[in-house]
Amino acid sequence: MSGFPVRSILWSALAAAALLPAAHAGEVSVAVAANFTAPMQRIAAQFEQDTGHKAVLSFGATGKFYAQIANGAPFGVLLAADDATPQKIAREGLGNGATRFTYAIGRLVLWSKQPGYVDAQGQVLRTGDWKHIAIANPKLAPYGLAAMQTLDKLGLAAQVQPRVVTGENIGQTYQFAASGNAPLGFVALSQVMENGQLREGSAWVVPATMHAPIRQDAIVLQRGQGNPAADALMQYLRGEKARAVIRAYGYDF
Repeated sequence: MSGFPVRSILWSALAAAALLPAAHAGEVSVAVAANFTAPMQRIAAQFEQDTGHKAVLSFGATGKFYAQIANGAPFGVLLAADDATPQKIAREGLGNGATRFTYAIGRLVLWSKQPGYVDAQGQVLRTGDWKHIAIANPKLAPYGLAAMQTLDKLGLAAQVQPRVVTGENIGQTYQFAASGNAPLGFVALSQVMENGQLREGSAWVVPATMHAPIRQDAIVLQRGQGNPAADALMQYLRGEKARAVIRAYGYDF
């Protein structure tokens, strides 16, 4: 009988310790560029497991997120598809410029769901008999702008333009290509790559010299200032565990 109170006290102490992370855990609403959907879903799960904090994710076009943030949307952190939008947010006082950093550098890829359809040099753009190509809206999506810059550099912009199917964001653009509605699409490498391998189909990874760098910056927004979960997420994205996931989806730093 003498050992029972000791065991009871021990179990009570362990139970209290187990509850501590949850008691101190926070939550942050994160606006995430559509191209970063898959890696961020994985990172958010690891982040919650490792820190107890929860990242509530919304995915979409960076340009649309900017408009929502300017109109008071309650996001605490923005993971943009470019660096210009976070810079603009900082200038306009919508976020804390001191927190801004490049969390990834995106890679553009010409992709088809059909194996063997896209050659390793992208010559299918000149020689293929395709009728449609999916490209994200270059006014809203940095990957769409990079696609148009690539076509300009290849001297194909005027030839390709009549066959372009425009996606509202890179997520919709990928769906056009993945569904077969467009046999080709300029998408983010992260959408078709996992663990360093192309998941399906065929692709030409566009050389980084063909377009302006797709620097993807993160920034803590006004609503996120003073939120420990927002600060913890920004620190976590800089860590090696998150960066290993980011690399596995084809991003650079």
